[in-house]
Amino acid sequence: MTGAVSKLAAPRPAGAPPPPPASPAMASAKEGNGAPTKRTTLHDLYDLQGQSPWYDNLCRPVTDLLPLIGSGVRGVTSNPSIFQKAISTSNAYDDQFKQLILAGKDAESAYWELVIKDIQDACKLFEPIYDQTDGADGYVSVEVSPRLANDTQGTVEAAKWLHKVVDRPNVYIKIPATAECVPSIKEVIANGISVNVTLIFSIARYEAVIDAYIDGLEASGLSDLSRVTSVASFFVSRVDTLIDKMLEKIGTPEALALRGKAAVAQAKLANQLYQKKFSGPRWEALVKKGAKKQRLLWASTSVKNPAYPDTLYVDPLIGPDTVSTMPDQALLAFIDHGTVSRTIDANVSDAEGVYSALEKLGIDWDEVGKQLELEGVDSFKKAFDSLLGSLEEKGNSLKKTVSL
Repeated sequence: MTGAVSKLAAPRPAGAPPPPPASPAMASAKEGNGAPTKRTTLHDLYDLQGQSPWYDNLCRPVTDLLPLIGSGVRGVTSNPSIFQKAISTSNAYDDQFKQLILAGKDAESAYWELVIKDIQDACKLFEPIYDQTDGADGYVSVEVSPRLANDTQGTVEAAKWLHKVVDRPNVYIKIPATAECVPSIKEVIANGISVNVTLIFSIARYEAVIDAYIDGLEASGLSDLSRVTSVASFFVSRVDTLIDKMLEKIGTPEALALRGKAAVAQAKLANQLYQKKFSGPRWEALVKKGAKKQRLLWASTSVKNPAYPDTLYVDPLIGPDTVSTMPDQALLAFIDHGTVSRTIDANVSDAEGVYSALEKLGIDWDEVGKQLELEGVDSFKKAFDSLLGSLEEKGNSLKKTVSL
């Protein structure tokens, strides 16, 4: 497996984080005793600040996650781009794929079987964490087809199907926060299915996502809501990538001074909204039935601009009841030199200042959110379509070989 797992296990260059030994991690994960292999900043992040570090990657062999669990990772996120890379660059899927094709499955059915196996296997590894935290942590996320991003009912049906076939208590069904899928979120939550809402890029859309979660809990009819949970994946680095380009186009000293500040500022204000919405009589009535807050999850935490510090989207967004999902680059950087300190509600007035300064320069936050959402959905669709195309070719050549 390429990525943080193999890097943690390989001989390390100078300055790289010390690797957690693999075998004790495996023992710890298998026994579910929670004993860390070597204390890292990830353990401190959770134990001292209440933030759950998750890993934003998944591929075979899934057991390569064990050293990361030992180093403090508490969950996994995946998306169509991650699976496209995993399946197209590894031969670890070949045997299962061959069996599926020769059994008469088409490329898309085979794709879902490959993905579901990985998700089930990862859920098993994280189940001890899920059990230890009484269902608060230890989740593995799998996304509905990106082709359904503008299909409300199709998304509901796909979420129900995925939830049923994965059949693990600690799976999150990922649904994008498109305008069409916000009603899907309400319905899926009302059906008692836990959801990771993804591709959130603006505060306005985030508020709609919170409302959908609360509406769904109220509509569920369940007397015990404790097993229906959710995270809201608020994307960070991509916001700076787009707004920085806009600021460079404006080109004034004031505009250029705001580069690299938009994403964290908006995320801090999203946390203020989270605090406000999950309080008061309406929410307290749900808490009495066991409801849990929809945790804010920071996504897209790897730095896209090499001029910025490599922990820019992790260090300033640390706080209780939140999740930070990190791909290889961000995870390794944080293990090596991240700072564990409560920062999410620090300097909020500065964040408000940045947010309004950008508005005064003519930057429309809602428009930024819409553009990033379109780009995100499009990126996942392209990855999904590309992988299905290559699987189809592979399947056809397998059938020809067999018929010869």
